[in-house]
Amino acid sequence: MSSRRTVHGPNWELVNPQATFQPRDSQGEFVHDGHLWILGGWYSPKSVGPRDVWKSPDGLSWTCMVDEAPWEHGDLPASVVYDGRLWVMGGRRMPGDSCYNQVWSSTDGADWRLETEHAGWSQRVGHSFFVFHDRMWVTAGAARFYEHDNTTLHDDVWSSANGVDWRLEVEHAPWSKRAHAFALVFQDKIWLMGGGAWKPETIPCNDVWCSADGVNWNCVTEAAPWPARMWHAVAVYRDRLWLLGGWNREHGNFGDVWCSPDGAEWTQVTADVIWTPRHEHSALIHSDRIWLIAGCAEVLDSQVWSLRLPTDFFDDE
Repeated sequence: MSSRRTVHGPNWELVNPQATFQPRDSQGEFVHDGHLWILGGWYSPKSVGPRDVWKSPDGLSWTCMVDEAPWEHGDLPASVVYDGRLWVMGGRRMPGDSCYNQVWSSTDGADWRLETEHAGWSQRVGHSFFVFHDRMWVTAGAARFYEHDNTTLHDDVWSSANGVDWRLEVEHAPWSKRAHAFALVFQDKIWLMGGGAWKPETIPCNDVWCSADGVNWNCVTEAAPWPARMWHAVAVYRDRLWLLGGWNREHGNFGDVWCSPDGAEWTQVTADVIWTPRHEHSALIHSDRIWLIAGCAEVLDSQVWSLRLPTDFFDDE
């Protein structure tokens, strides 16, 4: 059973109304070496996708590490930091519907090494990814961006200690096959939420699942109080799960912010000043703040927003 409440929070700060990088969504993102990072992404259905890599210490000043990385699958890739390296795995090459299961890594974001042409998991886009128990993990996703059905959507779970050798942890997880969900690690468990099918029928989800080992999964709630969605962003901040924005066909873009201490009880955190509704943006934790970067707010932008909550914000709970 899931519950909800609403609290009013501090204003979001527009740190940078137009960052140096070209407006985009669906980029990879991570925090590494004291910097915010973004890479790749999507410009339009008929445009060649970006292959650039950018970093910033403060969201205001951005440095381009490379204009054209050797990987081509920069739309909705897996992007993680693991073993001191930056990793990009799978994703789609633009324009078109060609998906990949290549694995690339870099120590500096400028020079990239192809670790394997074909990972153990199949070619896919919109997959979920995270680092857990000293391994990289990939799960869910779709074999094709424009065709979502039982044959193209995935519910498998894979892990690797080196990016080359992949272990199938579970062939069919108990949650429904889906793409564009998001997963993260919280309280030494894996959490997966939202996502679904996009075309030809849009079937968004608002269920929340967790696992202590990636094999055995528990449904925390079949229906969280936030509306079902995909292309949202998630993060862990102030000992809580956070979910920001996203999209479903009925509503369009969301501009809401939710947090939870356990995946079942959710609080909507409102503000007088906040970013415009959007999907496929980046949410990162850096310098004790939540950062929201770029995304599709009806049009693409390169805005950078941040939010810092007082440390006692949840003391009245």
